[in-house]
Amino acid sequence: MKLKKFTAFTFMGIFLLFTLLTVYIFIEPFLLVNKEDTIIDPDLPPAFDNFKIVFISDIHHGPYFSRSRVKQLVSRINDIEPDLILLGGDYVHRHPRYIKSCFEELAKLQADYGVWGVLGNHDHWEGKKLSLAYMDSAGIEVLDNAGFWIVNNEDSIRLGGVGDMWEDRQDLTELLDKVNSDHFVILISHNPDFAEYLHTDLVDLMLCGHTHGGQITFFNLWAPILPSEFGQKYRSGRIETSSTTIIVSNGVGTITPPVRFCCPPQINIITLKIPSYRQ
Repeated sequence: MKLKKFTAFTFMGIFLLFTLLTVYIFIEPFLLVNKEDTIIDPDLPPAFDNFKIVFISDIHHGPYFSRSRVKQLVSRINDIEPDLILLGGDYVHRHPRYIKSCFEELAKLQADYGVWGVLGNHDHWEGKKLSLAYMDSAGIEVLDNAGFWIVNNEDSIRLGGVGDMWEDRQDLTELLDKVNSDHFVILISHNPDFAEYLHTDLVDLMLCGHTHGGQITFFNLWAPILPSEFGQKYRSGRIETSSTTIIVSNGVGTITPPVRFCCPPQINIITLKIPSYRQ
């Protein structure tokens, strides 16, 4: 009799745990967190000390990420009061009809040094031309295979991006034009795998999305499914090389199924700082 009771309680406990986990994986996609990083770099000019960047990627506005959630995301980013906003691509999911409404909301983003972004693979799939047109109407500068100077007083940093690795070409020519080792350079690549092909030591900071952190992980240690050719290396977080800091965001939205476990959605907040010996 005791064995039967123990077995029944064990079964009920397992059933309850499974039910809670099943419910939770559909809740975590709504638990958006702020993930903060500080980049200390001697190449950073003084005017950009404490310069605040917000980076988001993989909104996937569509059947699982409503327009009202995009609106809330924009409001939350604006409350951070960033100096610069960078977007990592994959704005929509499943259908081109979501492109217009997504960028109508993203047009309300506010930053003194502008809003800039690249396209992701889903933006190519759902409509590259339409995405570029609405990015332009929203006042978002496209960084695909381009480079720009961000000027603050008499100082400047270099900002650029590359095209999506699955659907476009990657060309650093414009970004690195007239750049030397004394310049601080930021690169946006939707896909972090491009880090393996970054054959230059001129890029100081690379910001990426695409992986969603795996969406489902074993306690943020390992993800069974990742859209990367390099295993867990670029799953999520901060990766340091000899010359470049790479930050891979968990992203904001999800693909099908719309679940997450131990991999919450992120707004990445990056603060640039000059080294203490230069202060």
